[in-house]
Amino acid sequence: MSTAKKTAKPAAVTPPSPARRRELLATAAEVFAAHGYDATTVRRIADEAGLLAGSLYYHFDSKESMLDEILSTFLGELWAGYDAVLAAGLGPRETIEALVTESFREIDRHRPAVAIYQKESRQLAGRPRFGYLADSQQKFEKAWLGTLERGVADGVFRPDLDVRLTYRFVRDTVWVAASWYRPGGHHGPEEIARQYLSMVLDGIAVRD
Repeated sequence: MSTAKKTAKPAAVTPPSPARRRELLATAAEVFAAHGYDATTVRRIADEAGLLAGSLYYHFDSKESMLDEILSTFLGELWAGYDAVLAAGLGPRETIEALVTESFREIDRHRPAVAIYQKESRQLAGRPRFGYLADSQQKFEKAWLGTLERGVADGVFRPDLDVRLTYRFVRDTVWVAASWYRPGGHHGPEEIARQYLSMVLDGIAVRD
């Protein structure tokens, strides 16, 4: 009879659930948006999530991984919406209206990620892992400037319009909404987009 001891099988490790990952990423996004990426520690995120700091590494290997997933998820959804708008063959005004509306919808879905992107993207883009932020910014600029230039050429927008200045104004005034917008508030993203577009495209003064 063999006297060799049987080797115990290692216990199966249950992978983190997708729902729990999303919950932790949502918490991390709020903390990054409130305190800044560099000032945020893994311990602070874990505290907000009700975990020990070491337990967070069971779900993510670093805070950089968390930030990467937060920003890449936001930009992936943003560009899915933008690309659909740009492929729809709309006129210049209708394209601007659709892009603005899609932007406010993304603020509604990913407000903390938008706030992080606004505050941190320029600094983060210089890091190898976040090089896609600079690529996205160039693509974003091309889409908006191209639409504005097409509108001027087609006689839809004023011939004296400074398209680059207009682009910067629209970009900054849309995305700064992440600093004050709260999902579930009095106005939804579509209504905010409608009011915003009315002011930008038609002005606020009564016409004679």
